[in-house]
Amino acid sequence: MKILLTGATGYIGKRLLPILLKEGHTVYCAVRDKNRFTIPEVHSENVKVIELDFLDAESLKMIPQELDMAYYLIHSLSAVQGDFHEMEATTAHNFVEAVSKIKLKQVIFLSGIVNADELSKHLGSRKNVENILAEGNYGFTTFRAGIIVGSGSASFEIIRDLVEKLPVMIAPKWLLTKSHPIAIRDVLQFLTKAKLREDLYNRSFDIAGPDVLTYREMLLRFAKIRGLKRWIGTVPIMTPKLSSYWLYFVTSTSFTLAQNLVDSMKVEVIAKPSNINELLDISPMAYVQAIENAFQRIEQNQIISSWKDSMISGIFNEKLSTYIQVPKFGCFVDQRKMKIENKEEVLNNIWSLGGENGWYAKSLWKIRGYLDKFVGGVGLRRGRTSPTTLHPGDSLDFWRVLLADRTEGRLLLFAEMKLPGEAWLEFKVDQNNILWQTATFRPKGLLGRVYWYSVMPFHGIVFSGMIRSLAKTKNAN
Repeated sequence: MKILLTGATGYIGKRLLPILLKEGHTVYCAVRDKNRFTIPEVHSENVKVIELDFLDAESLKMIPQELDMAYYLIHSLSAVQGDFHEMEATTAHNFVEAVSKIKLKQVIFLSGIVNADELSKHLGSRKNVENILAEGNYGFTTFRAGIIVGSGSASFEIIRDLVEKLPVMIAPKWLLTKSHPIAIRDVLQFLTKAKLREDLYNRSFDIAGPDVLTYREMLLRFAKIRGLKRWIGTVPIMTPKLSSYWLYFVTSTSFTLAQNLVDSMKVEVIAKPSNINELLDISPMAYVQAIENAFQRIEQNQIISSWKDSMISGIFNEKLSTYIQVPKFGCFVDQRKMKIENKEEVLNNIWSLGGENGWYAKSLWKIRGYLDKFVGGVGLRRGRTSPTTLHPGDSLDFWRVLLADRTEGRLLLFAEMKLPGEAWLEFKVDQNNILWQTATFRPKGLLGRVYWYSVMPFHGIVFSGMIRSLAKTKNAN
């Protein structure tokens, strides 16, 4: 079967792709930027990558004519520019117009549960997209889910941050809102088992696990699994804006995403009964089991995708290729080099930077992270998805990976922290076993120059210490 997978670099798309490939399908992965898409080594011959921008109708002419079905997994919930409601409507219209020229048999759309008269802006946009997609000349199947629980999901990471960082919580009253969580594993089952099922054409289904819980109950059950005692009280006077700041400062979410989540969390989200579980022979797992499965994945370092690696988790809104060529003119540069003994060990050190391992001069980086969070940046809380591997497009604390090529011995990062300019950090091991470490800053105006000179005293500590730390190997004298 030939399948078009939109949102292939997103949280759901990355997990759906290997399942489709294992089933033997040819998958056309629609991505905005080929540079941040890593083709799985297994079954790679069945992966076709096409660069499409669904906001640009002209680019959609690249969609293959011979397709059997498509998954629509596009959303703009945390767009940092423009109105996400308008953007989602435009992408949906462009998709319908583009595939109307193809004899698609089915389109499957993952949406959100809508069972209130007054929907949040997010859920209202999802419903609007569903209505637009339903106008196409294909069998249309919609699955509506509430909170998705899985390693790396936004909901899971936010709950984890709150529970593990706050022994006592004075929280907004929306923590008493009821929701109907579902495990990511079950979501993927629904998406895959529904392929070309004619009895599901032009129908929509709410999908959920067996537990209806308040957000407070979800936090407390999470705490129990982790062996933590937590006390949670609610107050009725916390405004949506204060609630958004509360989520933003305590968790790894961006402020834009926090605003949209708070808006949605005020609305009760409970799945409507249907026979979809029987039709597809799926028995969704309980919330506690979903949490336990997520931690099994984390402990085994098998997190396939994380919402933090999506571009929506930061401020980066361009193609990676735009920034891979580091500028030379009008920039401040701190470059250091050091002879090394074991290239592979040094590359292991470089590829392990950030996350739980941290950075050299951790206290200074932490202070910088707190300051960044205070002024609206991403801070250090995003960490990294895998402790050992890096791919273009991954988040790495408050950096974004532009290039990660171990064969070439080069790692290039772009700063997503709040800065009066743009910053790159590059590590490269050349053929002569010389480790090069280069920090480049392109200032914006006078403030950018003042910033560079004000942090220069710390460069001698941070950058010189970093290269010495990275160059260390077990056999070094």
